[in-house]
Amino acid sequence: MNDQQLLRYSRHILLDEIGIEGQQRVLGASALVIGAGGLGSPAALYLASAGIGRLVLVDDDEVDLTNLQRQIIHTTARVGQPKVDSARAALGALNPDCEVVALRERASGARLEELVAGADVVLDCCDNFATRHAVNRACVAHRVPLVSGAVIRFDGQISVFDPRHADSPCYACLFPEEQQFQDVACSTMGVFAPLVGVIGAMQAAEALKLIIGAAAGASLARRLLLLDGRAMEWTSISIERNPFCGVCGPA
Repeated sequence: MNDQQLLRYSRHILLDEIGIEGQQRVLGASALVIGAGGLGSPAALYLASAGIGRLVLVDDDEVDLTNLQRQIIHTTARVGQPKVDSARAALGALNPDCEVVALRERASGARLEELVAGADVVLDCCDNFATRHAVNRACVAHRVPLVSGAVIRFDGQISVFDPRHADSPCYACLFPEEQQFQDVACSTMGVFAPLVGVIGAMQAAEALKLIIGAAAGASLARRLLLLDGRAMEWTSISIERNPFCGVCGPA
């Protein structure tokens, strides 16, 4: 690290659990963020501010006026721009040392596999089950840890699925593909703006902990945290690996 980096990341370096070694791991890491909306906004901002070396941001949508109530990475002046371009501008202004790769696409199939294989950690910040399951499959196949978050109305949830460990469940253990869960959209159900900030920031925290290593604390693997934003109460649920899971179970 040069003098500017030592100064910029000094508050991380002061933490015994991170120090210079942990910060260097962050600087050398690559994170893949799927979605540049309500969850992806705070997640990407905190990853960039923390010094993530490479941040790959995937989203095929454009900034809309209705997004600005909660998607804090975008601005009124950038309405109509691709979300990934808007986000890249914000992240570059925050930390020019962070390499931001902005991909305006809906990654799937071989392309998604390629992107996941090149990442140290994946953050699922999307809004539909089809993409979540595709991302989970790719993470299991390439043994890349996945930080998954979701928010609708006043309810949020977050967990980590880490296929590097044999006893860790995957997303499909919790939400089996065959059960055909119904997607609910913010455009029809609404969403309490600060909650996406809470969950998205936690996704960044979990991703950084995974990169830094055990010294930064245990991840949320094998636990699902549920947030009731009205009562502001958390519920922690243990998740077991499904030995018959069609994704992470035996072939």
